Amino acid sequence: MSSNNSGSPVPKRGKTIELTIEKFADKGMALARVDGFVVLVREGVPGDRVNARIYKKKKNYAEAEIEDVLEPSDLRTEPRCYYFSTCGGCRWQHVSYDAQLQAKKESVEGALIHQGGFDLEQVEVRPTIGAPDIYFYRNKMEFSFSAQRWLTPEEIATGKDFDTDFALGLHVPGNPFKVLDLHECHLQSEVSQRLVNGVRDFAKKHEWAPWHIRKHEGFLRHLVIRQAANTGDLMVNLVTNGYDEERMELLSGFLQREFPEVTTLVNTINTGVAQTAFGEAIHTIYGPGVIHDKIGSYRFQIASNAFFQTNTRQAERLYEVAKSFGNFQPDDLVYDLYCGAGTISIYIADAVKRVVGVELVEEAVANAKTNAELNGVDNCSFVSGDMKELFTADFVEQHGRPDVLLVDPPRGGMHPDVVKQIRALRPPRFVYVSCNPQTQARDLSMLSGAYTIEDVQPVDLFPHTQHIENVVSLTAQQ
Repeated sequence: MSSNNSGSPVPKRGKTIELTIEKFADKGMALARVDGFVVLVREGVPGDRVNARIYKKKKNYAEAEIEDVLEPSDLRTEPRCYYFSTCGGCRWQHVSYDAQLQAKKESVEGALIHQGGFDLEQVEVRPTIGAPDIYFYRNKMEFSFSAQRWLTPEEIATGKDFDTDFALGLHVPGNPFKVLDLHECHLQSEVSQRLVNGVRDFAKKHEWAPWHIRKHEGFLRHLVIRQAANTGDLMVNLVTNGYDEERMELLSGFLQREFPEVTTLVNTINTGVAQTAFGEAIHTIYGPGVIHDKIGSYRFQIASNAFFQTNTRQAERLYEVAKSFGNFQPDDLVYDLYCGAGTISIYIADAVKRVVGVELVEEAVANAKTNAELNGVDNCSFVSGDMKELFTADFVEQHGRPDVLLVDPPRGGMHPDVVKQIRALRPPRFVYVSCNPQTQARDLSMLSGAYTIEDVQPVDLFPHTQHIENVVSLTAQQ
């Protein structure tokens, strides 16, 4: 048996030990200690006393799963979904929502301390803004077809025979080979739930083969449902391995007959090996091929492959925080880097003189221009290009020196060259919106000495998950 630095024995893999959960940790895990040695516990809640089995052992920590809850935490609650603990959709359904919000605030604080090197006596993190709807809040869900259905422990325990040659549902966390056959999901809507079950029954009736991820064969790959929160539009996007006009006519008739709520049906063709809902061709089977939704007073067109915040109502709160943190003035020129389909650019346009949006994906830029035109916004321009190559002195000379910089990069954060360019340009005001506080804190640490953090506001767009959006406002140091 190995020992930690204090000489105390460290638990071995396969051993069951009693633990008291101290706090939440990264990636939805919880943290306990054995004589100072860290054990990360799946589905643990701070305050729990549990028996947990070690399933992974590393030099500095171990990972464990709960076998028995000996004394539940006051923060623990009953999960709503049958598939909780097996499905990767909502890992925190067993945690009270107030505790989730506190944990997300602490995750932002932890990132600022450990990744950013900031002193929280100088930087205060505001309480997390919670979501009014903690179930049925997503406007987009992507379900996978599989020829290898993964059974839950509860299903196995029934002793029943299940059809394991067909599944439509979500993946087991971290494993694309394991797809659960979901018959209920509390993330999107009741009609979304009915669509999943209806399309499954329809496909099995007509003997359409699901995708076999190991053999790379089968017709059905993904079912993507996009549902507007404020307009009633609803898109079904069936991703298939090749185009079959006769099959699409059959599905079209079925949906229009049984699901009149569906306003458009799209068929995306993906004949590649990669497990993705994107593809090389898109066919509109009926309807306009897009949906529309509103954030605030603005209306946005959303294509099947377009990025749009998946929690529409909380996106409005997020954008309002960003707008407030920008302290925008009527004569301001704003750069919106990583602007996507232009939603934030358009949302803040009425408060400033001009917005220049920059985005790598050309299709998103085209979508942004369409959205600006749709809303009669004429003071936004959008440019496509790689940020680290485009955001240069020549770009500033062409478009003007910004008064405010707004960025909302992907999870990986900003390229170091872009951070250096921001540091050199040093606009007076800077608003950083992020879906990953870890990379956000890393980027902000590179700006220490050039900028001072003024405000930090977490906004919860993803209840029952560990994910959090965070907005930071900064001012340039003189």
